[in-house]
Amino acid sequence: MRSPEPTDPAALGGYPLLAQLGAGGMGQVFLSRTASGRPLALKTVRSEFGADPGFEERFAREIASSERVRSAWTVAVVDYSPAGHRPQWLATEYVPAPSLAEWVERHGPLPEPAVRALVAELAEGLRAVHRAGLSHRDLKPSNVLLARRHPLLIDFGIARAADDTRHTRTGGVIGSPGYMAPEQVTGGTSAEPGDLFALGAVLVYAATGKSPFLHPGENPSAAQLLYRIVHEEPVLDGVPAGLLPLATACLDKSPRARPTTDELLERLGGDQDAWAGALPPGLEREIAAKEAELRSALARPTLPSRVPPPPAPSPVASPAPSPIASPAPSPVPSPVASPVPFPYPPPSAGFGPPPAYLPAPALPPGAVAGPVPGAVPGPVPGRRSIYVRTAAVLAGVLAAAAVVAAITWPDDTKGASPSPSPSASASASTASDALPASCAHPATSTP
Repeated sequence: MRSPEPTDPAALGGYPLLAQLGAGGMGQVFLSRTASGRPLALKTVRSEFGADPGFEERFAREIASSERVRSAWTVAVVDYSPAGHRPQWLATEYVPAPSLAEWVERHGPLPEPAVRALVAELAEGLRAVHRAGLSHRDLKPSNVLLARRHPLLIDFGIARAADDTRHTRTGGVIGSPGYMAPEQVTGGTSAEPGDLFALGAVLVYAATGKSPFLHPGENPSAAQLLYRIVHEEPVLDGVPAGLLPLATACLDKSPRARPTTDELLERLGGDQDAWAGALPPGLEREIAAKEAELRSALARPTLPSRVPPPPAPSPVASPAPSPIASPAPSPVPSPVASPVPFPYPPPSAGFGPPPAYLPAPALPPGAVAGPVPGAVPGPVPGRRSIYVRTAAVLAGVLAAAAVVAAITWPDDTKGASPSPSPSASASASTASDALPASCAHPATSTP
């Protein structure tokens, strides 16, 4: 049981597809469920069959005929696709049990009592099909479920619908090489005797682990197998002596020489409870594991679609921050020449919004206060005229002091570091020099 592929539809006919159960010559098989939670096996039909004119009508007719078969050895048909639907599908009840093919591949051939009980149960199932006026036409190990109460026959409605026109396509043969009757290979109709031939081949497979038309250690083509079915005798090495006459009778080349289901059951003794007492060792444990897997799959929520989402768009690089909106931080700003030392320590990192005003620095006694660089005077309502007059007086005093200093200050600067004048500082400092070095090119700086 595998998860559906991303390209598989989420549902068919209103039934959710929960898991993949397998695939074969006719199509794919999915696990599904009804609205009430009843598990279903939903089988899709391959597109080449649906493209055949008249297949759709035969498909509906054969599925309706399958509903006439009601027995303990067949699965019930629950629903099928309406006319015009593609792909066509068939929903039957799902049984959590391994197929005969799965079991033999993992555990080897069945013991003789289990083989005898299996053949008797399958003969009962075929008798129910034949009494309904039908035939299976595709009996093989993968179409036999080893269920707890009875082995079950599955997948005969679709095979019959396709088998009717196998010769409308060049080289077309419906069925499984190695389990087809000679008359089915050569083009005749396959009816009840063909099902008995396939039952004999299934008997040999259950007892030996291989088809009666396979030789040890080889892997022949389908054409080779079909040729052997028509022209060569079956290989019965390894079949228990008690079952050898049954296998030989069922695999006779002539349809008229094969036994009917009634005759076969008479040879087997007609023990209806043989399977319950002859289950292969470990089968009960495997069925319990499949039942647990089914419960988990049915409890899993379904998605509206399994189409993968489109890939996320590639990330677009954000533009570099604006020098004004987000300047890069700098731990130490470049010094700015000022006639009065700046009384506050430099900011430790970054730039915040400018303060509304800077308080005036403390001055020594007798000194005249001058303007503080970078200070923005805070207006005081009602005192504008006082500020204007005070500023005019201070300007006059400073001008007079500058004239006196120019006349009386000595012109000896030996041994001293000259201080740049405000005009020199202003002419030598550009806008980038006035900012810290790390802020001069914020678009290329690393934060």
